[in-house]
Amino acid sequence: MLKKRPDGTLVERVPGYRQMMPYLMQTKNTAHVYIKYTFDMENAMAFLDDPPKGLEGKVTLTMLILRSLTKVLHEFPRMNRFVSGRRLYQRDGIIFSFSAKKAFDEAAPLVVIKMRFDPEESLEHMVDRITENLSRGRSDEKSYTDKETNLVLKLPRFGIRFVVWFLSTLDYFNLLPKSFIENDLFYASLFVANLGSVGLEAGYHHAYEYGNVPIFVCIGKVKPMPVVRDGEVVVRRVAEVKVTYDERIEDGFNGAKGLDRFQYYMENPEELL
Repeated sequence: MLKKRPDGTLVERVPGYRQMMPYLMQTKNTAHVYIKYTFDMENAMAFLDDPPKGLEGKVTLTMLILRSLTKVLHEFPRMNRFVSGRRLYQRDGIIFSFSAKKAFDEAAPLVVIKMRFDPEESLEHMVDRITENLSRGRSDEKSYTDKETNLVLKLPRFGIRFVVWFLSTLDYFNLLPKSFIENDLFYASLFVANLGSVGLEAGYHHAYEYGNVPIFVCIGKVKPMPVVRDGEVVVRRVAEVKVTYDERIEDGFNGAKGLDRFQYYMENPEELL
């Protein structure tokens, strides 16, 4: 079995108990923990209502979420790992897949965008890149994933099952080419679904066994709720955030610290500039 991968570097020094985890918990769905947060969104909504110069009319809540998570993975790099072939790898870069509706219509299909993020770039530059990718994703132009899926769906059912099995087997032995991994949405640091953007509550996202995404983040709609502040009950705009987290990549304690940092950034958006 090859130890080198085009999307990550083998983590050489791993404690014995963590080396055993992929054998004891052989699938993502047996290794996931589920974490629920309630974020105070007052500052984030105020930031969006009156954004800094250069971001007027461009920045959205989804962009603040992606920016916050970029900073989190930069500060907690062990959260940016994945398991493949029963081995632990450090991912090469911060890469997110995130979903969006092609149009604000119930019948409109979802589009999933995959992008690489740089914690050193400015928020304005990141916003412009996301806007460009969203425009392309919402167009009628067929994406790489659309073309790939449509081609596979021409096969009979046993053929589709074989293709998925074959790709997963190549992945297990680190034989998938770089070009395939770079274009496949299911090879990413984490997957983000802002369900609040279409008026839905957050749910715990299912884990795709295919690919190597270890963390799924769902954000629900922003809504007013009574909360306790300084010993008094006040009404604040909040949002539920639910995370599905593969504990094989990093222990739950450090993962929770990283997610606490995510909450800090969302509640203090001026730190994202």
